[in-house]
Amino acid sequence: MAQGNRDQWRRLRRSMGKRPDYRVSHRNLENWFHSSLGQALLEDQRACVNTHVQDLGGARQLHIALSHRLPLAPDTDFTQHILATPYWHSELPEGVVVCDPDELPFPSASIDLVILHHSADFSAWPHQVLRESARVLRGGGQLLVLGFNPLSSWGVRRLLSRRRKGPWGGRFLLRSRMEDWLNLLDCTVESSGSYFFRLPVQNERLLERHSVLEYMGTQGMLPLGAYYCILASKRVCAPVARRRSWRPGKVIPLPTPGTLGASRQARYREDTGRNAEGC
Repeated sequence: MAQGNRDQWRRLRRSMGKRPDYRVSHRNLENWFHSSLGQALLEDQRACVNTHVQDLGGARQLHIALSHRLPLAPDTDFTQHILATPYWHSELPEGVVVCDPDELPFPSASIDLVILHHSADFSAWPHQVLRESARVLRGGGQLLVLGFNPLSSWGVRRLLSRRRKGPWGGRFLLRSRMEDWLNLLDCTVESSGSYFFRLPVQNERLLERHSVLEYMGTQGMLPLGAYYCILASKRVCAPVARRRSWRPGKVIPLPTPGTLGASRQARYREDTGRNAEGC
């Protein structure tokens, strides 16, 4: 029995130390968004994103999504809408870029708005995801981050759930931690809040009912929403004006007495001539 307990403990330690397969988690989350609870969450997130970006505009908008079937803000006032997904599919529409969120194939300072839809929650390098988003963002551009909130009933469900499917297969990062990372990346947090206060259950009757928890959350009494939304702007660093360095060879001596406007070479020649006359 003792040997069997040791083997079981070793297998548990290996499973805990093993990095999760986020490719499988992405597919599970995409399928989960087609459920009743997933559809309700997605509609709430679309309304939240539209509220934050309805007054924004610019040249390019980049939406880093987990799937091309989960659009968030397709009707914003931007000239070009770019959708980036981590996996190629035969039914991908035109204009979709296939890339990893931690390695974006865009030049620096080329995007006006970046939307991260749970990209950091389902990545092995969440800090690198934010770093790449801040890199491609132009100075003064906006960054919108959506992530699952661990300090909520959804976070408790993730801790107690044995099945790592849907949202429960990702990492729930603290909102304060995300804000600290954004500050380190020269981004100023404009607004931050938690949303969607319904319980993580698939019962449609319970979803239609408005619980006391949801009422208190919408009134701002409890910051325990299922997800948080952070709007940040990239700070613009003003360049330091350098003083013009004068070269002696380019300074023209003026035909006036004294040394006004005279270069060092002119002064040296003048002093040399005086010394020669004195000799």
